[in-house]
Amino acid sequence: MDKEILTIATRIKDNSIVKAGLLIDRLVSNIEKVIIGKPQVVRYAVTTLLAGGHLLIEDVPGVGKTTLAAAIAKSVGGSFMRIQFTSDMLPSDIIGVSILRKSGEDFEFIPGPIFHNFVLADEINRTSPRTQSALLEAMSDTKISVENRTYDLKFPFMIIATQNPLEYHGTYPLPESQLDRFMMTLEIGYPEGKYERVVVSSQDHNSRVDLIGEVLTLEELSDLQRLAETVAFDDDLLSYLMDLVEATRNAKHLRLGVSTRGAIFLRKTAQVSALMQRRDYVIPDDIKGLVLPIFSHRVVTKSLSHSGIGRSREAKTILSDIIESVPVPL
Repeated sequence: MDKEILTIATRIKDNSIVKAGLLIDRLVSNIEKVIIGKPQVVRYAVTTLLAGGHLLIEDVPGVGKTTLAAAIAKSVGGSFMRIQFTSDMLPSDIIGVSILRKSGEDFEFIPGPIFHNFVLADEINRTSPRTQSALLEAMSDTKISVENRTYDLKFPFMIIATQNPLEYHGTYPLPESQLDRFMMTLEIGYPEGKYERVVVSSQDHNSRVDLIGEVLTLEELSDLQRLAETVAFDDDLLSYLMDLVEATRNAKHLRLGVSTRGAIFLRKTAQVSALMQRRDYVIPDDIKGLVLPIFSHRVVTKSLSHSGIGRSREAKTILSDIIESVPVPL
């Protein structure tokens, strides 16, 4: 009888994996209608969403950062808000403010833009560290504390932040503690010629995001996130993951290695990667394929000769060497 129950349970999970794969494919295809010619970028962004993380996009202006964020929100039916970060912005501009009611007897809290499902923190490094820190509690605990009261943020909650890696005049670089809270860092880059031609020729008075609709409910998104957490992660693969993390801490060209939070994020995203490929178990390639976007913004190189894109590329080169040097479990 126990064997029969186990067989039924396995069949149910197999069906769930297939259904999950179809739902994820639908979500990816919908976003690719807007972000044309960038399949890897879309899959990484969806991976971050399904792993319940936050995304940092470091790229030059005009390559679709805002469009990507808006497309993700619309595809799952979540509320979306864009915040343009500036040097004179205050924490209350993000979190909200308490105002005196007309009766004059009590204060009423007016929620800020952080209370939306998807928040685009545009040019996050253009505001002061004090204002940047207003995001820390929200990103870590999905909560906001104001005047001795704590408010829960709605599911889903995702910060998608952007910064220009080439322009540092009048900016406040994100501290390592805040960078570490972003699950993944991406560069979108310019589209290839044939895809860029499609984008340019199809632009009119309507945004491309207006052409897509909701393809996944918030309930289905929650189910996918929970299912990803059940994907099997073998002990040998966990040892392999930890060997990669330890290698970053001992690398002679790195001043700062990957944090424990980074290791947790790599495990979660590897499970999502397996689910996206209709597997209920993780393989080494799931881990290897996510090391660069998960680790690159967490490590600090010893060289001070690079900044922006140069520093990021140097970090990725060092990480690529680490990936090659750490033995893969058979």
